[in-house]
Amino acid sequence: MKRILAAIALTLAGTAATGADQLPMAPNGIAYLTGYRSWEAVAPSWRDDKGQIRIILGNPTAMAALRQGTRPFPDGTTFAKLAWSAKKHPKFPVATVPDTFVQVEFMVKDGAKYKTTGGWGFARFVGNTLRPYGKDPSFVQECFGCHTPVKDNDFVFTHLAPIP
Repeated sequence: MKRILAAIALTLAGTAATGADQLPMAPNGIAYLTGYRSWEAVAPSWRDDKGQIRIILGNPTAMAALRQGTRPFPDGTTFAKLAWSAKKHPKFPVATVPDTFVQVEFMVKDGAKYKTTGGWGFARFVGNTLRPYGKDPSFVQECFGCHTPVKDNDFVFTHLAPIP
């Protein structure tokens, strides 16, 4: 099931940077991470306030920590959260499916580098052009502020979706 969700996410994430020398960079220095497309699915989510379908992917370090219950997450843990607007499936209107790509967000764990934000670096790239979010590096305070309610889970909202 996790592989199926990851495959769906990879198929739906049709945006791509054009070359390594042209990768977008967040104002805090985190570059768009192209390798996330091969990561495993952690869980899907729905944002009522935004009307968005989201899927969270984790790199191998993140997945191992989630499976083992390791907290705090080790350095090198990285999550990607992809978001799409939602629409009704035209042939099956009781189903809600992804529509327009909205953004991809990254959380990168490096306890020394990101000490002021709980050890996490944040980056967001918006739309099909992957426009970096934020005017300057202080945008991370907005991200970190949202994550403080889950401080007891090392500032991470997402848990592995239960599957048999």
